[in-house]
Amino acid sequence: MLGAIVGDIVGSVYEWNNIKTKDFPLFREDCFFTDDTVMTCAVAEAIMNGGQKNDFIDAMKKYGRMYPDAGYGARFGNWVDGNDREPYNSFGNGSAMRVSPCAWAMDCSFCARTGAWPSRRALARLSAEVTHNHPEGIKGAMATSDAIFMCRYYFGGYSSDYGKPINDNPTECKRFIKEHIEQEYGYNLSQSLDEIRPTYRFNETCQDTVPQAIIAFLESTDFEDAIRNAISLGGDSDTLAAITGSIAEAAYGIPEWIQDKVYTYLDEPLKEVLRRWGETVVIK
Repeated sequence: MLGAIVGDIVGSVYEWNNIKTKDFPLFREDCFFTDDTVMTCAVAEAIMNGGQKNDFIDAMKKYGRMYPDAGYGARFGNWVDGNDREPYNSFGNGSAMRVSPCAWAMDCSFCARTGAWPSRRALARLSAEVTHNHPEGIKGAMATSDAIFMCRYYFGGYSSDYGKPINDNPTECKRFIKEHIEQEYGYNLSQSLDEIRPTYRFNETCQDTVPQAIIAFLESTDFEDAIRNAISLGGDSDTLAAITGSIAEAAYGIPEWIQDKVYTYLDEPLKEVLRRWGETVVIK
């Protein structure tokens, strides 16, 4: 889940000041965490508290009220502040930017043994449905979570092709992921970043953020390159990079210097969530 937080913080200064280049300082002094980080931590806490519907609602309202100025959309902000616990049919990209902890709670070894998706795949849908119950909002979260899990599975060496692990062939791993997302969710992942970049503009919907974020990962060579790809598209930079970063972390890991640096932008309550996540959730 730290990959999403890195992307959010790096992209925070470019959301309203887009840059269409990969050449920029990765961490500026004026970078900051936004609602993407806060809600990613809320989802993590919800899973640690049991992963039921009310756990997600309680955690999102709790952290939303703890950080009222994190930059929420108007409808989500009203939902956080109000007493209503029902969803509001959103298809915004917020469901995808916060979903990454769900994919890390899934058991890769179960998939390797059975060939089936782990039952905890349902967490991604549930984490979306509590607010973003529009089909596109659910789809964005599910596609992102699937991409993260598949990166863990393929790049982690759980899968074998004719008895041979394929994690030594990143191109093949990415091909499997691309084909699954296109077939399962209908996203068009055939465009290149160079084709997208000239006309891409700010957009807060899942359907115009998630495919671009996945493509930014597919064209990347390492974690930092993935983040730079996402930022270079412009648009909703922090959320786009958060989604890309969450996927890239599962494929490449995060360089230690980036992990150390990103922690300097977080306050103690958010660091505490990350600490408890590391101690509580057993990654399989």
